[in-house]
Amino acid sequence: MAIRFFNTLAGKEENFTPLKEKAVGMYTCGPTVYDYAHIGNFRTFVFEDLLRRFFECEGYSVRHVMNVTDVDDKTIAGANREGKTLDAFTAKYIQAFNDDLKTLNILDPSCQPRATREIEAMQKLIGRLIQKGVAYAGEGSVYFRVGAFPAYGRLSKKNLEENISGARVDVDEYEKEIASDFVLWKKAKNGEPSWDSPWGKGRPGWHIECSAMSMKYLGESFDIHAGGEDLVFPHHENEIAQSEAATGISPFARFWLHSKFLLADGEKMSKSKGNFYTLRDLIGKGHDPMAIRYALLCVHYRAPLNFTLDGLREAGEVLRKLKDCYFQCLNRRDSASGPGGPGPDCEAAFGKMLEALSDDLNISACLSHLFQKVKEINAASSGMGRESLSGVLEFFRKTDKLLGLSIAAEERIPAEVTALLGKRFEIRKDSRFKTDKTLQQESDRLRSEIESLGWLVKDSRPGEPSTVTKRK
Repeated sequence: MAIRFFNTLAGKEENFTPLKEKAVGMYTCGPTVYDYAHIGNFRTFVFEDLLRRFFECEGYSVRHVMNVTDVDDKTIAGANREGKTLDAFTAKYIQAFNDDLKTLNILDPSCQPRATREIEAMQKLIGRLIQKGVAYAGEGSVYFRVGAFPAYGRLSKKNLEENISGARVDVDEYEKEIASDFVLWKKAKNGEPSWDSPWGKGRPGWHIECSAMSMKYLGESFDIHAGGEDLVFPHHENEIAQSEAATGISPFARFWLHSKFLLADGEKMSKSKGNFYTLRDLIGKGHDPMAIRYALLCVHYRAPLNFTLDGLREAGEVLRKLKDCYFQCLNRRDSASGPGGPGPDCEAAFGKMLEALSDDLNISACLSHLFQKVKEINAASSGMGRESLSGVLEFFRKTDKLLGLSIAAEERIPAEVTALLGKRFEIRKDSRFKTDKTLQQESDRLRSEIESLGWLVKDSRPGEPSTVTKRK
């Protein structure tokens, strides 16, 4: 099956083939740890997680490197504001970020280098650039000479060839139509952390961090570099320039994938507008983390995503329907006695889901195949035998591996819950049940006892056993 992605570098979809057979090297820009990550950040991290899960379901091994930017203008300002060392300030947000990844079922990266622990690699890279004549020292800092790299602007498609000013830019983040020489090493300032270097005490610029860390852990050329569209210029453009200028190898990363912005209630997120959400805010309001994941996942990564609380509630309803189907089959599998009939072809359906994602992660088509199969399962489940039901449960487990929605997190219903359901079924099928208040009260008591164990009871048609679903 051919795999195609939209490559920002080429400006079009291209067939993807890794440098090493059945192995993918992938670098994704991680968080700048000066605050809690917001829901827009997690839109990008969920897209990257889907990309990795797709490869692994297709049988690839993935070496996923995600950096942590723990030294830049923002982290230093935050540490100074709180009167803490840089390490003490960022430790809280690094832990929070990794906790949030687990909450959203985002797979741990293979490697998570921190910028402050990779200073030596950055200094070596800067030294190579100086030796090549594309970087120069000035007043204790070191700058990359943009005019010495003719391919500058290739990623962002900005027409910068005649707009290279030679002026120096010291700040980490900037928006300019005129390309300027950007800082690789910043001269130490009072109140800032610094490290010894051949050019004097100082600290790295933001852009050199990612080049040094990606090449150290993936090599001087690798398969995929991904991030949000806000990083295309200047960050990723600068990464390409300094990396390729140092190594002479082009391309630095063969495929560049970028996710579109997330809007909140149709606007850019802003605390003053009351539409700024962190993951912790939403969970504190009672939203299911997997509903949040689904809401971030269900729109194609190259399309803008309008995140609303109404949309989040709808995502929760979709997730509930998927879990209801799974638990209905789990209940029936555990109570099935006879051989029963065959079920829908779930293996073929999963193949279609993978095929959809092979087309630039076409999540809409992937989910369409999933929902169609769930509809067929719901229609056929009452007549399916144990073997067929087991096949359906395996389909949901494979879907979880691909989409990370924890639909099939519970592999069995506890014996205590099953016993209580059996007692309740015997009571409800008693011919006196409709008129006997004592029997009705006992049925309600058993329902409450089951729910106290964390399971929700769903009554089936008359004469059929009730089913249960795990409470979120």
